[in-house]
Amino acid sequence: MKIRTLGRHVREGVKNLGRNGWMSFASISAVTITLFILGVFLVLAMNVNYFAQSVEKQVEIRVFLDVLATKENVTQVEQNIKTIDKVESVTFIPKDEGLKQFKESLGEKAYLFEGLEKDNPLPDTFVVKTKDPKDTSVVAAQIKKLQYVKNLNYGEGTVEKLFAWTGAIRNVGIAFIIGLGFTAMFLIANTIKLTIVARRREIEIMKLVGATNWFIRWPFFVEGLLMGVLGALIPTAMLTVGYYYLLDAIQSSFEAAQLFKLLPLFPLVYEVALALIAIGAFIGIWGSLVSVRRFLRV
Repeated sequence: MKIRTLGRHVREGVKNLGRNGWMSFASISAVTITLFILGVFLVLAMNVNYFAQSVEKQVEIRVFLDVLATKENVTQVEQNIKTIDKVESVTFIPKDEGLKQFKESLGEKAYLFEGLEKDNPLPDTFVVKTKDPKDTSVVAAQIKKLQYVKNLNYGEGTVEKLFAWTGAIRNVGIAFIIGLGFTAMFLIANTIKLTIVARRREIEIMKLVGATNWFIRWPFFVEGLLMGVLGALIPTAMLTVGYYYLLDAIQSSFEAAQLFKLLPLFPLVYEVALALIAIGAFIGIWGSLVSVRRFLRV
């Protein structure tokens, strides 16, 4: 296709938006409203997934060693733990440091345990993190078999339930987004079809005077693309401003900031904008081309 011809199609597509003002407005409004709803649920799903990942990353295994274990025994246990494939990191906490951390966690009541430094009853401890939090129970079972490991704790039972819940939340979120996406495609495409149907006479006349099918399609292709992109930019701007003020409101309150851990504004906005613009452009083009095809047989 020549550049001049392409430029003509682009100009015609832009002009058609103005010539059919109310129908174009209706189509862009349908795109805007539907993609705004989709965008809200997309932001919600991304934050739920972020929260689930944050909780999962906090899962760790605390390995308590036998109080009779020597320094050589402790070193050997550490090396054995590191050889396990699914282990990401191993942090050693000597019993003196463990007692200090325990007293700090008690706050004002720490004085109740003064004097234990000379006869520390706490064991040396390892804090183990896995590459994938879901492998925690498997790694814990392997560590438990090692010599000089007296006991370990990783929230057995609770951790399995946590992973089950986070997995279910992710699956529900994905299913809901996919379902809402198809609903958006149906609603927007049908609205654009109404715009094309109202101009069927124009298409029939162009066909009768000898215009090729693609010569007729291209302006509608451009028009559909513009309607989709414009309809996506508006909800993207609304979501950006709304999310900015939501983050600002949460961060201004210490209690809310501790309770709600949300994704930062960037790159969340870029990801949502890219998704909405891509969906809007695809639906606009698809809806226009499918609708025009009906009237190309004269």
